[in-house]
Amino acid sequence: MSLASVCVFCGASTGTNPAYREAAVALGRALAVRKLTLVYGGGAVGLMGIVADAALAAGGEVIGIIPQSLKDKEIGHSGLTRLEVVDGMHARKARMAELSDAFIALPGGLGTLEELFEVWTWGQLGYHGKPLGLLEVNGFYSKLTSFLDHIVGEGFVREAHRDMLQMSESPQTLLDALDAWQPSVPPKWTEQKPS
Repeated sequence: MSLASVCVFCGASTGTNPAYREAAVALGRALAVRKLTLVYGGGAVGLMGIVADAALAAGGEVIGIIPQSLKDKEIGHSGLTRLEVVDGMHARKARMAELSDAFIALPGGLGTLEELFEVWTWGQLGYHGKPLGLLEVNGFYSKLTSFLDHIVGEGFVREAHRDMLQMSESPQTLLDALDAWQPSVPPKWTEQKPS
């Protein structure tokens, strides 16, 4: 499958390290250079605004999806190619997933993690066959990836499902990996026959 659009999950904050801002700019530019549409949460603040502005400045197309209840709080971005206002968070996530061929998480907080894990779970269950990845910035996701390896070792996640999540420190390398990724979801735990 050739990618045409990528959903980026990221913080409504910029975080404390300037490297997070730099990574958001680099990812936004990389998407635009590859003529990939950026789909994201529609905010003008934090890393959300930075990745959108960087893609737009590089000539990219950017689609934002924001709930009405957050439009004022997250300051809905008024300069996008298109801003869609939806009824709530469930509608936001469903619409972002519908419009996207792949998913990338930049550094972020609880919302970023929740969005990543939900779309990953959907892939694990076979609801979609779209790739997903982490843009690793300054070790931000290192403890999370160690924990993910731990839960594989404890028998709660299959290695094949763990391997669905690509990771790189380079936007270009991550986009290459997502573009080359082939879905191969094994049966869910619930489909196993008792021994």
